[in-house]
Amino acid sequence: MNMLGKSAAKAADAARAGQEKRAERKEAARLAALAAQAEIDAGIVPELVAEAPLTAPPRPAPERPSLLSRMPSLIRRPDVMPEPELIEPALTADLANAPDSMPGEDRIRAKIADAVRMRASAAAPPPAIDPERPLTNGRGRGPDALVLDTTPHLDLPPEPPLTATPYTATPAPVVPQQQPPMQVPVSEPRKVVQNPVRKPPAPSRRAKAEAQPALAFEDTTPAFELPPLSLLSNPMDIKRHHLSDEALEENARMLESVLDDYGVKGEIVSVRPGPVVTMYELEPAPGLKASRVIGLADDIARSMAALSARVSTVPGRSVIGIELPNVNREMCVLREVLAARDFGDSNMQLPLALGKDIGGDPMVANLAKMPHLLIAGTTGSGKSVAINTMILSLLYKLTPAECRLIMIDPKMLELSVYDGIPHLLSPVVTDPKKAVVALKWTVGEMEDRYRKMSKMGVRNIEGYNGRVKEALAKNDMFSRTVQTGFDDETGDPVFETEEFAPEALPYIVVIVDEMADLMMVAGKEIEACIQRLAQMARASGIHLIMATQRPSVDVITGTIKANFPTRISFQVTSKIDSRTILGEMGAEQLLGMGDMLYMAGGAKITRCHGPFVSDEEVEEVVNHLKAYGPPDYVGTVLDGPDSDRESDIDLVLGLGGNTDSENALYDTAVQIVIKDRKCSTSYIQRKLAIGYNKAARLVEQMEDQGLVSPANHVGKREILVPEQQ
Repeated sequence: MNMLGKSAAKAADAARAGQEKRAERKEAARLAALAAQAEIDAGIVPELVAEAPLTAPPRPAPERPSLLSRMPSLIRRPDVMPEPELIEPALTADLANAPDSMPGEDRIRAKIADAVRMRASAAAPPPAIDPERPLTNGRGRGPDALVLDTTPHLDLPPEPPLTATPYTATPAPVVPQQQPPMQVPVSEPRKVVQNPVRKPPAPSRRAKAEAQPALAFEDTTPAFELPPLSLLSNPMDIKRHHLSDEALEENARMLESVLDDYGVKGEIVSVRPGPVVTMYELEPAPGLKASRVIGLADDIARSMAALSARVSTVPGRSVIGIELPNVNREMCVLREVLAARDFGDSNMQLPLALGKDIGGDPMVANLAKMPHLLIAGTTGSGKSVAINTMILSLLYKLTPAECRLIMIDPKMLELSVYDGIPHLLSPVVTDPKKAVVALKWTVGEMEDRYRKMSKMGVRNIEGYNGRVKEALAKNDMFSRTVQTGFDDETGDPVFETEEFAPEALPYIVVIVDEMADLMMVAGKEIEACIQRLAQMARASGIHLIMATQRPSVDVITGTIKANFPTRISFQVTSKIDSRTILGEMGAEQLLGMGDMLYMAGGAKITRCHGPFVSDEEVEEVVNHLKAYGPPDYVGTVLDGPDSDRESDIDLVLGLGGNTDSENALYDTAVQIVIKDRKCSTSYIQRKLAIGYNKAARLVEQMEDQGLVSPANHVGKREILVPEQQ
């Protein structure tokens, strides 16, 4: 290493001496060139005096800057780089005396510069980092300045020096810290019970007025007064039962486990308690069919220890509703619904108090918009009580001038209590034959109303009554043209125009309590009348309410179902009966005692609970109405119209007598019998390609007219008409 240092020092001195000699030679050559140029200039211009050239003192050659001096940014040193440790000062003289013609001066100089640079970089301390100056040296790009945390750590003890003796002090005893017991976070169960505070329905203006009786200063008795609500039982006396939220939560979890046992994946997202049933809303798992859950209704009821369970989809939502009955059932009374604002302050023409929905809110329907209602249910399901509540709804809202009733009760027990009230057009009909006459009168009344409205140029009964009200306000009279006789000379009919006072047309509601009995006695005539009324009586203000205990296809035919879009089903015995009345299952799962399914206009089905009204309440209301005078019966309702009028109605209904087509068919059958001299039902059936019933009717008609004889013991008949030649 020592020899390497000496050789490097000698090489550096030799290189420096050679460089100085080359600089002197270059300076001498430059001065010689300047002198030669001066002589040439002196020869061209003779008048100039040549002077001796001024020789400038020789300047030392500037040192060539090294790499470190040319790039100071690589390193910043506060002082001059120290001399290398391996070079001794005594060797500098030997290097100065070295010959100047050393081979490879440039290569040696480069090696020396590299060695010096490496030693300088190893010996120099690292430059301090200025936190305020960016590392990019002002070039405008690169990362942001890295700022080191120079604050001392106060909590750490200082490190001992390297010369310190080993630390032998005994460490302080470690006191274990008593850690708190680890608590596993438990997610709180989501509240699914939606049990809003059920407030009593807002009372109507009439209920408020009756609660604050007015002082009567004058003895004025009105011509007619609607029955007061005080005649009905007070709903405040009814005991209410409420389930706690904890019990409902437990039932929801139990229902989830029951559904999981049957392979139904889902979650109960909401529980809606009501006065009679509680609905649990199930959010099914993706891919689960609703029909699968609906088919488990009986199993769910058995597993939940309930009387029955109804499962149905909720319209407009993605959940499936499971309705389970409450242990303690609340009773709904009629006064609570009639005193509500939905009934008392509504603008419905014919309001019907249906009861309460599953949430406990009053339900009121408008019969004028239905326009006809079909009710079905078994004995004891609450069907007759519901009819009584509907009748009382009309009696509490409308006067006899606004609504008239025709009641048909083949059982002679349910509606006979209303006999004698001023709203009736006739006494309560109990004979099925009289029921046919009453329905035919209703058809004739419908035809008369349509003729009146056609002459007036209105489209419905509301428009006609509006014209009547305007005429009464202006004291105008209506005119009509009537036939008074015939002209004696020409025989033409004579017509005269007469004026009469306008009268408003009241609504007519026909109530049939038992449809099955009427269909058994006079099925064809009853069905024809009901079909005619259901198809055309809406605009004339005539509406039907029909009830039956047996919702079979022979009682509720397809024609009747097509014209009764609004239906109510109470508890039935089988799914087939439920499909007959509603078009779907569910009515067999009802609880009875007023529990019903209401289908409005063929739309969604709503479950509601009908109000209860006792016989004593009905009698009190009837006695209040009877106090305002006897009813104004229309005699032709039960007596029937005259023969000409009745024949016209029968022709309209297609009943009785022979139409033109039937007369032609009968004439053809007579010609066949006279020509072939054979008369039997099967023979006429084959020849005319008609049904057995029509062929038998033609043969009986021939027998009545004396064309053929009665059948003998073998069924043959003789032709009494002589053979035509």
